[in-house]
Amino acid sequence: MVRRARTVLATSSASATATTGFVRSFRWAELGAVLGLVTAVVVWAPAAWVASAVANMSNQRLILADTRGSIWNGSARVILSPGAGSRDASELPQRLGWTLRPTWIDGGLGVRLTLDQACCIKPAAPVTASFGMDRLTVRLPDASPDQPWIRWPAGWLSGLGTPWNTLAPDGLLAVSAQGFVFEGRGKTVTVTGLAQLELRDFSSRLAQVAPLGSYRMALIGGGKEPQLVLSTMQGPLQLSGQGNLGARPQFRGEASPAPGSEAALANLLNIIGRRDGARSIISVG
Repeated sequence: MVRRARTVLATSSASATATTGFVRSFRWAELGAVLGLVTAVVVWAPAAWVASAVANMSNQRLILADTRGSIWNGSARVILSPGAGSRDASELPQRLGWTLRPTWIDGGLGVRLTLDQACCIKPAAPVTASFGMDRLTVRLPDASPDQPWIRWPAGWLSGLGTPWNTLAPDGLLAVSAQGFVFEGRGKTVTVTGLAQLELRDFSSRLAQVAPLGSYRMALIGGGKEPQLVLSTMQGPLQLSGQGNLGARPQFRGEASPAPGSEAALANLLNIIGRRDGARSIISVG
């Protein structure tokens, strides 16, 4: 009886050990399956997810349509719209492609985004973003105004609706930057470097003069609040102004006609801002 009891105990112990091993193996298999599924989702996540995120963040004003590929290598038609339900929209002349790669930046995890559009974007000029505890740092690629990072047709802005569809702008939008870094830490935002948006050879169907001129909006960092400076490079329509992107963004500027252009620019000046004699006052914030 003693021998039989020992045999039963030994068999039970072996069975329990086998069961425990099976459970552990099953749990490891479960974990492996979950990790494999997560990896597959991350690697093969469709580009449509990017389109959905961009549309939500822009309140349906920036649309990535007919997406192809994945979030890591994809392309789409890029459309501007006044918002959900609107029939007015405008599209860039070519599909926009992108490549997104995880990378190690400044001792932390980050991503490198490279945009690809043969007509309009400087090749091999990535945007980088790094992440940390309650921190986000974004760097724009360096590019000079002579060889800008982005060159898009100004007519694309008509898709945003009023007042752009009324102005019907024509010309070129050029984006450049030098040492531009945006850093957010909690509720604190700092900007260093310079980013510029130029509107070159701008014209409008509301004006009898074409082109109206070329203009530059500069975003200047380095101080407590990023500064905005609007200036005229050339042309009969003179634009100027200053502002900031602080806790309460604001901008004050004016538009005025060059001598001899008053009558030809009257309709346009009425739309740009509040008239004050020959000038139009621009006020935001």
